[in-house]
Parts: sequence; C-alpha cells; structure tokens
Amino acid sequence: MSTPFKRPPSRAQDVVMHVSRMIEDGRIKPGEKIPSEADLIASLGVSRSVVREAVSHLQAAGMVETFQGKGTFAVSATPQRMGLDPNSIETMQDVLAILELRIMLEAEAAGLAATRASEPQLAQVKAALHDFMETCRAGGDTAETDTTLHLAIAHASNNRYLHDTLHHLGRHFMPRTRLLTARLSRDAPAVFIERLMREHEDIVDAICRRDPESARAAMRNHLANSRERLRRAAEATAQA
Repeated sequence: MSTPFKRPPSRAQDVVMHVSRMIEDGRIKPGEKIPSEADLIASLGVSRSVVREAVSHLQAAGMVETFQGKGTFAVSATPQRMGLDPNSIETMQDVLAILELRIMLEAEAAGLAATRASEPQLAQVKAALHDFMETCRAGGDTAETDTTLHLAIAHASNNRYLHDTLHHLGRHFMPRTRLLTARLSRDAPAVFIERLMREHEDIVDAICRRDPESARAAMRNHLANSRERLRRAAEATAQA
C-alpha cells in the first residue's frame, strides 16, 4: 500500500511569518523598508525564489508595497480581511458571533496542526503553551500569551489562508473577547484560570499526540465553553 504524498511545510510561509511579526511588533514601522532579499536569505536560510514568493504573499495581504529601484516597504500591521472590521463589534451578539466563527475555523486548524505540523512548529506550540501557563500561574494578563498560542496552532496547520484569517481575528478580536469573558465570568478568578489552563493543555496534548479528531474536539470544547460562559454571564448581568 503506497504512502500518501505529504507536501512539506512552505518555507515562504515561514518568511511571511517572520516579516509580519516584525511589522506587528513595531520593529518595522509603516513606511520603513523590510529586510532585503540578501538579509532574509542569510538570516532564514532560504532561497531567493522563496523570499520573492513570500513578498508576493505580503503584498497580496496588503502589508507591504514594492517600489522599483527603491525596495519593499511596510504599509500596515493591520490589513483588513473580508470586511471583518474590529470597530463593527458593538453588541454582545457580535462578540458571540465572532466566537462561533472561531469555533468553525480554529477547530479545523487544530485538526490540521495535529497531522501537518513540523517538529519545529510543535516546539513553537509547546513554547507558547508554556508561556501561557506561566502567565496564568503568575496572575498576569493572559490576553497576549493566549492569542500567541492560538496563532501558533494556526501556523502549525500549514494552511496560509486559514492562518491569515485567524491572524486577523487573533490580533483584533481575540483579546477583546477574552477580556469580556474574564470580566463577566461568574466563576472565581482562580477557577476561571484553572479551567482555561486545562482546556489549553488538552488542545496541545492532542496536537502533539498527532490525534486530529481529539484536537478538533478539544479546541471546539474550549471555544464553545468560552461562548457559553460569556452568554450566561451576559444574561445574568442584564437581568441584574
């Protein structure tokens, strides 16, 4: 019986992630040049064709512009996708609708990560989980580490369109949803955090076991629980 062909992870996507993170982190500001082809080749160990493919993806995402004879420049750290404008979130129903969208997308991202993730990508997911857990135990604000973990899983799916969509949701919608859930939760803070830790551990454990169905179920359970916690808390607040 022949083994199904598996396409290796895209090196161009690794370059896209590297440059986009520099833009998001503010290391490259709008209007500034991104690293040159030679710099990216030397620092990431990729070919010239891979760098050019990555730049094409960044251009399509609206994050960079290339000017003949001048170079490639950052345009924005926050390209808009499919009309998903963070300023459109006005009601609790809007927040719940975003969570429903995330359930559909992120459950599949977790399943794909369980089957497609490279070992370095699994290591990145594990490191993101470790940072999230440490922030939880220290009683810090988990919004950033939570988002980073979810995006690491999306990256490990090796589907750049899925990752691109979740990247947009992650940077603009996840922190707001996470903050509202924490504020309105009826659970004691320690109980709320303990549940979040356990849910994230279940997701990463299934991905690392290469169990796609369990990974999808764990992610679906986590986000559905978040949606339900937020819905019940919002109803209780409205009644009070």
